[in-house]
Amino acid sequence: MAGATFLSSVQPPALRGVAASSSVSSPAQRHAHMLVCCKGNVEGFETAAHEERLRFRRRDFIGGCVGTTIGLEMIDGSTRFTGVATAADLIERRQRSEFQSSTKDTLYTAIKANPELVPSLLTLALNDAITYDKATKTGGANGSIRLEISRPENSGFSAALDLLVEAKKEIDSNSKGGPISFADLIAFASQSALKRSFLDAAIAKCGGNEEKGRTLYTAYGSNGQWGLFDRTFGRTDAQEPDPEGRVPVWSTASVQEMKDRFIAVGLGPRQLAVMSAFLGPDQAATEERLIADPDCRPWVEKYQRSRETVSRTDYEVDLITTLTKLSSLGQKINYEAYTYPKQKIDLGKLKL
Repeated sequence: MAGATFLSSVQPPALRGVAASSSVSSPAQRHAHMLVCCKGNVEGFETAAHEERLRFRRRDFIGGCVGTTIGLEMIDGSTRFTGVATAADLIERRQRSEFQSSTKDTLYTAIKANPELVPSLLTLALNDAITYDKATKTGGANGSIRLEISRPENSGFSAALDLLVEAKKEIDSNSKGGPISFADLIAFASQSALKRSFLDAAIAKCGGNEEKGRTLYTAYGSNGQWGLFDRTFGRTDAQEPDPEGRVPVWSTASVQEMKDRFIAVGLGPRQLAVMSAFLGPDQAATEERLIADPDCRPWVEKYQRSRETVSRTDYEVDLITTLTKLSSLGQKINYEAYTYPKQKIDLGKLKL
């Protein structure tokens, strides 16, 4: 067989014939068989007589063992791999990644110029997502809040929505794969707003020195926690408002009402406590109310302590995790969104 001939040409003489063994059928069996061969041969090679005749060292032999095992696994899985990750898939992933990166840049610039809107952008994202109803599978992070901005729970957020509308114009004008959905726009604006608040906290810990604050956030920040959030890209917009009455007015709602709303979407007191920055313009006032509740108190205290540390790990990781779950409520992600056909090349016109 071609595969066996290829392997025979690259593996040490002591291993030839292993790859073609007809008694070893599955990848796991071949791996186990290989380890047995390696062990047996190494033990034999450790005698003085064999050491003199060997042209390669033990670590080279063991390396060959591992390399051959990996090679066998790759050959065995090659047909499965080509069925999943075709060239077209990789092109679409790159297109989406580039569009997402461009979107983040635009939002970062807009939010940096309007830092006072960070709390409103966070609550806007929360109110858009938390309309989800598990029983009817309706609502969620679907961009419907743009149609609900006149409701009492969304009072005061018009300026934040206006900022996103303007950012959307710029994003869409540079998009090759169609306009961005409001659902994605709102979700990624909340990410940018959070990153801005995290960076500002790091700068504050450095006495207001921006350069030192950026260095601190780079060294201890939470950027590595956004992987799952970034993959949830391709939400579809609702074309009508979600039903009324699903979102409390956070600044006046009782703690029990807030807990009930979080529980209704699959969250709880822990997530309510970590989302305190989303629940009105005054985070300290919100936490003062939450800390009086026995279910919320331990979590509020935990995150208050975490924010005092250099890394703020517990607070930032739990906040990112909660936002990721909220931003995926009610969504079936279109993983081909924002992709576009590549320009075909006429090979006949190429000058070689």
